[in-house]
Amino acid sequence: MYVDVSHIRQGAKTYSRYLLRESYREDGKVKHRTIANLSGCSAAEIEAIRLALRHKNNLTALGIKQSQIAIKQGLSFGAVHVVHEVARSLGIAAALGTTREGQLALWQVIARVIDQGSRLSAVRLARVHAAREVVGLGGFDEDDLYANLDWLANQQPDIEKALFEKQGSSQGLFLYDVTSTYLEGKHNAFGAFGYNRDGKRGKLQIVVGLLCNAAGQPLAIELFPGNTQDTKTFASQINKVAERFGGGEITFVGDRGMIKGPQIKALHEEGFHFITAITKPQIETLLTQGVLQMSLFDAPLAEVTTMEGQRYILRRNPERAKEIAASRESKYAALSAATVAANEYLASHPRANPNTQLKNLRSRAAKLRIGGWTTFTLEGRTITIAKDPEALAEVSKLDGCYVLKTDLAPTATPKDVVHDRYKDLTLVEWAFRESKTMHLEMRPVHVRLETRTRGHAFVVMLAYSIIRALAALWRDLDLTVQEGLDQLATLCLNEILLPDGSVSYQLPTPRDGVQQLLDAAQVRLPSKIAPKASRVATKTKLPARRK
Repeated sequence: MYVDVSHIRQGAKTYSRYLLRESYREDGKVKHRTIANLSGCSAAEIEAIRLALRHKNNLTALGIKQSQIAIKQGLSFGAVHVVHEVARSLGIAAALGTTREGQLALWQVIARVIDQGSRLSAVRLARVHAAREVVGLGGFDEDDLYANLDWLANQQPDIEKALFEKQGSSQGLFLYDVTSTYLEGKHNAFGAFGYNRDGKRGKLQIVVGLLCNAAGQPLAIELFPGNTQDTKTFASQINKVAERFGGGEITFVGDRGMIKGPQIKALHEEGFHFITAITKPQIETLLTQGVLQMSLFDAPLAEVTTMEGQRYILRRNPERAKEIAASRESKYAALSAATVAANEYLASHPRANPNTQLKNLRSRAAKLRIGGWTTFTLEGRTITIAKDPEALAEVSKLDGCYVLKTDLAPTATPKDVVHDRYKDLTLVEWAFRESKTMHLEMRPVHVRLETRTRGHAFVVMLAYSIIRALAALWRDLDLTVQEGLDQLATLCLNEILLPDGSVSYQLPTPRDGVQQLLDAAQVRLPSKIAPKASRVATKTKLPARRK
């Protein structure tokens, strides 16, 4: 930090301008910013500021005794600063903007990365982390954050467009998949009963669609009522790419059951292409029609092109085949054990009806989905279980087999490229896994209104982008992202109280582990942190504990 002086001569007069400025590095370049305009200060005051800057590390030279200075631990700084810098490098901070609403939204994203929770918990987090000093916020409470979710939902199209322009979709490729997340309450605007991927019976749910670029970077998120079918979510993604992201030579990659006849027609109307997989019944139909042959699955990667120009890429995954066979054998072993238990029961209960036990075993086989090749024989009061070899061979012939379908020209996109692009869908699945059950939690959804639920999901998507970037930056370090953030949170400001009552902040030298995290994240600590006097407090207080 220094006092910058410039003199301007106009006619016979000379005008002097004094600025308090500091130097900093950004993207390897030295830059300068103005802290304050000192032109209105007297010459003595300016000289006093210069004197203080010269002796900032030796206050005793200014006549201040060490005993007159109080130093105490201040707010946690490291984690907030690093997450903020990553958000800035990804373009998230710029896309949200510098208005108060943009800053509140940025804090919601940072809070989601550091510690998942409600808007109330995000306010409490700002009381122990340097949210105001890093983000530049004034005072706020949970009501401000709830209202900010409405703002986020309304601004989402523009923010997503700005992020797309920053990150883009490499090779004109978009990955799209859906999931669902269940609700604890019954009053959410999107809540409905549908196919529950979480296995939570009796729970309302929300359907979530996530659009990513070829690298798996989230570009857009959209919510649908919990009873929406996967294919019904696809049309809005086509419109989004065509209108919001500019269209062009685009290819959509979607899982089996996502891109069907109507979706393919809609893609062709926009001039877009697709890569998807077909279902097992569709594979069996093509085998019956002679379009495909089982021998093709013996090759590492095979391709069939129909007279209509439709391309099918075939592959058998041997590891997946082993997994399916092992699962089938495990179910058969469980059913065999149940058969032994049934025979023991019949032996110890002479009046028990053997047909009842036989019916129960067949019902269990049906539930395990192995009834087609499992047979039971009742001789007297003894039940025998066995496998039907022919039926088992028919059922297992497609183990590990899958068929991809695309309309891309083979000269432009060979079969191995089509296969690799389809495998990229695992990046979307990983994003869902992170956002739902691991570091980030889409649930519990602490809001009910439509706009606030959409705003909440958007915050989670942006937070996942930062988590994903941190995971890449810290890939070579032996820790998780959460462990890294926990370590960074221990880097706190030193709060220095001077005799005149003024307060200044100073950062201590980070310990080696924290410095390693900062270096890996390519983040530098600032030389100056200005204290913020604004107040952050929650309106809702925790209930008093019973004595």
